[in-house]
Amino acid sequence: METLIRLIADGMMLPIVLLAAYALLMRVPGAHRYDIYTRVLMAGITSYMLAKFVSAVWQPQELRPFEQLGVQAGAAYLDNPGFPSDHTLFAGFLTLAVWFATRNSKYAVILAVMTVLVAIGRVLAQVHTPLDVMAGLGFAVLGAAWYLPYAKTKLAPRLAKKAKK
Repeated sequence: METLIRLIADGMMLPIVLLAAYALLMRVPGAHRYDIYTRVLMAGITSYMLAKFVSAVWQPQELRPFEQLGVQAGAAYLDNPGFPSDHTLFAGFLTLAVWFATRNSKYAVILAVMTVLVAIGRVLAQVHTPLDVMAGLGFAVLGAAWYLPYAKTKLAPRLAKKAKK
C-alpha cells in the first residue's frame, strides 16, 4: 500500500507533465500560439509567486503531518512546513493550461483526474494536509485569471462563429 501511495503522490507527476507537454506543444492552434503561450507563462508565474508570498507570510502549521505523528513520510517532500502543496499547484496549473490552450476536454479531464489523485496521494502519504493541497489548487485557479481576458476577446467570437454554422 505504501508503494501505491508513493506512486500516486509522486509518480503521477510524470504522466501529468508528459501529457501536458504533448498537448501544449502539439495541440495548440498555430495562429494563436504566441498569445496562448504568453498567458500560460504568466499564469504559471502568477500562481507560483502568489503561493510563495502567502506561504512566506502565513503557515497554518509548523510541522507536516508525518512529523506530527512521528512516522516516515510516504512521499518526497521539501524541508518546509508544506503550505501550499507545490505538487498540486503545478498539476492544477498544467491542467488549466491545457484546457485553456487546447479546449480539449479529453486531455483536461484526464489531467484533472490525475491532479485529484496526486492531491489525495499527498494527503495519504502524510506530507500534506487537505488544506495544503486545496490551497495549491486554489493558487493554480488564481493564476488562471490570465486566461479570462483572452477568453472574452479572442475565444468568445470564435465560439460564436462556430455556433452560427
